[in-house]
Amino acid sequence: MTFNKTHIEASSNGAWQGDNPLNYALPLLIIQTLLVLFVSHSLALVLKPLRQPKVIAEILGGILLGPSALGRNKAYLDRIFPPWSQPILETVASIGLLFFLFLVGLELDLNSIRRSGKRAFSIALAGILVPFICGTGVAIILRKTVQGEQNVGFAQFVVFMGVSLSITAFPVLARILAELKLLTTQVGETAMAAAAFNDVVAWVLLALAVALSEGGDHKKKPLVSVWVLVCGIAFVIVMLFAVRPVMAWVSKRSSSKHHGADETYICLTLAGVMLSGFATDLIGIHSIFGAFIFGLTIPKGEFAGRLIRRTEDFVTGLLLPLYFASSGLKTDVTKMHGLEAWGLLVLVITAACAGKIVGTSFVAMMHKIPVREAITLGFLMNTKGLVELIVLNIGKEKKVLNDETFAILILMSIFATFITTPSVMVIYKPAARSASSCNTRRKQQTEFPSCPQFSNNSDKKNLRILACVHGMGNIPSLIKLVDSTRSAQASPIKLYVMHFMELTERSSSILMVQRTRRNGLPFINRICKGTESVDRVSAAFQGYSSNQLGRVKVRHMTTISDLPTMHEDVCHVAEEKRVTMMILPFHKRARRDEGGDIQVENVGPGWRAVNQCLLKHAPCSVAVLVDRGLSCNSRDDDITGPPAVAQRVCVVFFGGPDDRQALEFGGRMADHPGVDVTVVRFAEQIVTENKIIILDSLSTTADPEKELDEKAITEFRKRRDRLTVYIEKEAERIGEGVLTIGRSGEYGLIVTGRSQLQTRMVAELSKEHATEYEELGPIGDILASTGNGVTSSVLVIQQHSIEPNDPAPKILALAPEDFSSSSKTGAPLDISEAVNSG
Repeated sequence: MTFNKTHIEASSNGAWQGDNPLNYALPLLIIQTLLVLFVSHSLALVLKPLRQPKVIAEILGGILLGPSALGRNKAYLDRIFPPWSQPILETVASIGLLFFLFLVGLELDLNSIRRSGKRAFSIALAGILVPFICGTGVAIILRKTVQGEQNVGFAQFVVFMGVSLSITAFPVLARILAELKLLTTQVGETAMAAAAFNDVVAWVLLALAVALSEGGDHKKKPLVSVWVLVCGIAFVIVMLFAVRPVMAWVSKRSSSKHHGADETYICLTLAGVMLSGFATDLIGIHSIFGAFIFGLTIPKGEFAGRLIRRTEDFVTGLLLPLYFASSGLKTDVTKMHGLEAWGLLVLVITAACAGKIVGTSFVAMMHKIPVREAITLGFLMNTKGLVELIVLNIGKEKKVLNDETFAILILMSIFATFITTPSVMVIYKPAARSASSCNTRRKQQTEFPSCPQFSNNSDKKNLRILACVHGMGNIPSLIKLVDSTRSAQASPIKLYVMHFMELTERSSSILMVQRTRRNGLPFINRICKGTESVDRVSAAFQGYSSNQLGRVKVRHMTTISDLPTMHEDVCHVAEEKRVTMMILPFHKRARRDEGGDIQVENVGPGWRAVNQCLLKHAPCSVAVLVDRGLSCNSRDDDITGPPAVAQRVCVVFFGGPDDRQALEFGGRMADHPGVDVTVVRFAEQIVTENKIIILDSLSTTADPEKELDEKAITEFRKRRDRLTVYIEKEAERIGEGVLTIGRSGEYGLIVTGRSQLQTRMVAELSKEHATEYEELGPIGDILASTGNGVTSSVLVIQQHSIEPNDPAPKILALAPEDFSSSSKTGAPLDISEAVNSG
């Protein structure tokens, strides 16, 4: 039953007083918002395997909720989206659109467009002119074919059609390039530069189209349009030459040097967005144009970054989907009657795609870009999105586009965007190396360089470490750990610091990638003004490096990627820079609060999955640092200065390649005069024929491993006997022995191997204790697990193996009854057959 509303009230008195909340503005708006978010996010999950941008799901969600699908049910449409509620929904959505366009202007760097070069300029120009010309031809056909379009002015209709066909959606394109890992390739850089220029031209053309559509009487339209254009140009001049210096002063006053942004400045800036929108609406240009220009007046820097963080999630996550929903409610596919209408749809799609792809590709090939890359560039520039939707909605609002033409152009934009990612994946494979390629290039060092004079290979004269961080919280402990390996006798350290940043749907994460450049690595920072967290991380490590007199050379990088594929970027860096070891932060970090209690900070399960992938695919040795306040006892709170190193370190040794790597790392730390290293080697007791035989730590494994263990221990004690304390322990319950070390509080750091090749002791230990963190191995899991009372930080090391690592550790062990009773020395039998068969 249709509810006729003559007086709209905001909220009801409640169901207990007989009011239906759906008959009131606010409760109905809440239901509409929840429905829109549910449908759009559900469709995004369905389309995610197809690697489609979120904008496709949001547009389809709006169409699904509109009269084309669910809206064909009259009862549903009158109850959930009644006619009286649509102005309210569109008003809220327009506020979201207003602030989104402010964010677009805030993030768009005009200087980068000027620096883009003639090639990007000419490619963008071709990508605009050719589709615009095609749009003109299509407009002539549509005016003669579609009923009602003959009543619209020819110039207005041609301009709207040309703009809708020639637009490239800059934010959507950036997201597609980032997901395909093409942002830092030549194709990606050219596409981004051309799309940025295209974006600016599109707004100019849109302003022209809106100006042409203004006016009352048809005879007065040309004069009114001229006044609108003149006032629009005057508005832009005032904003760029009068408002921009004011915003530059506000930005400078809000920097960290002046104790951060004052709330007053932020509130005034947001009010300025509304005022700019009102000004352009008063002129006769759409209000979003004023918000976009105001965003351009704010300098790119710390203040702009704060504005983005304050508004982006609320605008793009909540308000913007409402705009897509309101657009979907206007889209009625049923208005396309007969084969003629669908034939027009094919014509529009062909003209739009062919004009953009052919025009862009041809000019790209003229600039000597290879054919495959040129065609890829054409498909990328064919991406449509929000800007396209804005143009079409304004055209419908100004009565330039009727229902049938509007539906045709909406379907065209969906199709053009939908085919972009699959087409690019077929034509031009993503440049990022896959994880499998990381397993094929295994030429890394498996030993730490100690002294330069002991190495004949120039690559081994430096210890190359790739240290990964999630943020500022990881830096003090990481600097302290790296500094513990530095000494006058040991070889210098080349430290590559990689800052992990997740690529999200937020446009600011795309902005971060846009400000990076390729330099043989995925993402290496320029001086990124406005990226506050990156600046602080880089400054901390550069400050540390400057205090080391050349003993530690630091290079900072940032990788911005989806979590499931982030390990590919890290593996690529490790291969290109030939690093010896990769240090990863554990996904949980313990910190002591002011009361002395330990608080655990969890950065999320997604980062744990990144660590697991790197342990499996890394082309070098991997160390996972479980930080329990390694730097809490630092003598200097300034992390950029000389840090206080870990005073006492314990290396727990059972045997195997991982433990030998841990022993070698501990040996390098022992060379530091401020570090006391204790090596605890666990031995095993086996009772056979009423005799107790003391076995060494790996006596139940194959002979080659035992010999390597003995050689490593002998060499370690020979070179560092005076620098370290060596202890052998006989333990029946290994878990208690390890936990005793961890709970004692004597050591700031415990170093152990991951134990991919497990001894029988370690295998039995796995049975005694429930596994919480399998990626750390049995020993690391016990030391890192919560509730065990361990207070020391833990470094779990996995040695790089030539063979691809298995997800689970291998067990090389035999039961006690498999040993010969005649063995008196504890030496094992030949178990190579057992190993090979197992």
